[in-house]
Amino acid sequence: MASLRIPVPSASLLSPPPPRSPHLVHHCRPSSSSSRARTPLMAMASSSPPQLQELKQGIADFYDQSSGLWEQIWGDHMHHGFYDSDADDVSLSLTNHRSAQIRMIEESLRFASLLHPDSKIPKRIVDVGCGIGGSSRYLAQKFGAQCCGITLSPIQAQRANALADSQGLSDQVSFQVADALQQPFPDDEFDLVWSMESGEHMPDKPKFVKELARVAAPGATIIIVTWCHRDLNPSEDSLKPWEKELLQKICKAYFLPAWCSAADYVGLLHSLSLQDIKVADWSPNVAPFWPAVLRTALTWKGLTSLLFSGIKTIKGALAMPLMIEGYKKGVIKFAIITCRKPEQAPDV
Repeated sequence: MASLRIPVPSASLLSPPPPRSPHLVHHCRPSSSSSRARTPLMAMASSSPPQLQELKQGIADFYDQSSGLWEQIWGDHMHHGFYDSDADDVSLSLTNHRSAQIRMIEESLRFASLLHPDSKIPKRIVDVGCGIGGSSRYLAQKFGAQCCGITLSPIQAQRANALADSQGLSDQVSFQVADALQQPFPDDEFDLVWSMESGEHMPDKPKFVKELARVAAPGATIIIVTWCHRDLNPSEDSLKPWEKELLQKICKAYFLPAWCSAADYVGLLHSLSLQDIKVADWSPNVAPFWPAVLRTALTWKGLTSLLFSGIKTIKGALAMPLMIEGYKKGVIKFAIITCRKPEQAPDV
């Protein structure tokens, strides 16, 4: 496919209609950006220390309360499933949905060219925002790798370690409470840096991406799968007021900072001289997920469990229709962004 030059960060990156295949991607190249285009990147790091601490505590409490309920119904993969874009979500069983969550991992690896016969097998992996460790355990088994997972939730870290031990994987995977913006690892440590639906929680996107790049070893692959808002058109300075209002309601329910676009991520990756940057909109391939989650929440088992899971979890459940609305109206995009750290540091 011919490559597409993209103004960073505000130009439209994922033009409608969305690709029906996960392998129809845009290969991104850097370009000059105007002062107007640079402003959103600067705004992504504007929260004050008290606000940041409150956000971090809110995220930890939310997942402390909700992870057990999620695992009880959906299993240990706390992320979207990947479906054929014409899948009928009503006809899919819970088993289908859990299989789709595994497929999400496999498609992400394929998109990043890690399943190619000639690709280098990662032996050291970090799972940034690991949940209860589903991705970590899967990747460790698939590649025979050592994997470290980090989360803000003590309950998640404890459960993830317990599951690893019960599955005989405690010598391969480990989990700890740590901040993704200040990872407790040395530079150049991991062959694969994996972030599956944690970027949306990061209040400082530049620092988040910089940390991912810092802990990546030379030649390592970085995979970011995350919720984004739509890319702005060249004539736009911001989202429409009703779009901002919708996203703000979701932020309050799920303890999210300000949203950014996939183009914003591309700009950040280019600023760090990362290579082989690719991005795709997988929104059509996750469409059945939120309606399915909503239906499970409305079952007798879901409702009774929800009532005992805490107020934060209940507020999150009530926001599910907003997520469905955001996807249907094209405000929310489910993006995958991958890149590679250079084998050698660029000349300064």
